[in-house]
Amino acid sequence: MESVLMHAEAASYPQHDAIIMDGNGRWASARGLPRLAGHAEGAKAVRRTVEASKKLGLRYLTLYGFSMENWKRPVREVDDLMHLFRHYLREEIAGLENEGVRIYFIGDRARLDPDITSLIETAEQKTGDNTELYLTVAISYGSRQEIVAAARQLAKEVEGGKLAADEIDENIFLGRLSTGHLPDADLIIRTSGEQRISNFLLWQAAYAELVFTDVLWPDFSGEDLRRSIEEYGRRERRYGEINN
Repeated sequence: MESVLMHAEAASYPQHDAIIMDGNGRWASARGLPRLAGHAEGAKAVRRTVEASKKLGLRYLTLYGFSMENWKRPVREVDDLMHLFRHYLREEIAGLENEGVRIYFIGDRARLDPDITSLIETAEQKTGDNTELYLTVAISYGSRQEIVAAARQLAKEVEGGKLAADEIDENIFLGRLSTGHLPDADLIIRTSGEQRISNFLLWQAAYAELVFTDVLWPDFSGEDLRRSIEEYGRRERRYGEINN
């Protein structure tokens, strides 16, 4: 399949797509299954979405895997999610490495078990030279927490004489965010019908187009991704200016 990017103007095509993967629990409940079954199906949707992103010509894909607020869920569910995450890292990284996908993780790693942190570091190292698709996974992530951490880092630099307060601008601040290596999000998709961004990429989504779909994440397909990109292409992006 040819990249859709070949058939669309760059201005009407997203460079960076971010997805809030929502609806695993509802998918499972509707089928009388435990929540873990929904999360397992959600992991399959991740694989489909990565493959579709490559085919559709996306350069950057960011997935909201586990939020800071998700730590408040029942211990059993959190344990199940972490077990599934371990399994994904062990089983999928070789495939991503061979397919040209570079994977990077953002979020508070201090709250993760040491073996998970080790798997994350190994995955980043093994795929570090890949350039076909830049996949970022947000785990133990909260955008407010990320912004506060960046502000704290800048305050320390100013206090230590490494930086003058008047030197701080948007680019300097961006460099202290965990997503400093990424362009801002162009398109944010949320599945399951909810219409909010839930502490996800608040700084990076300043001019993102938001697309909400009723499709539950485990059912999300490459066709759903294509439709979201088409919706993005129909919108006029002015960045505060007036188009003649």
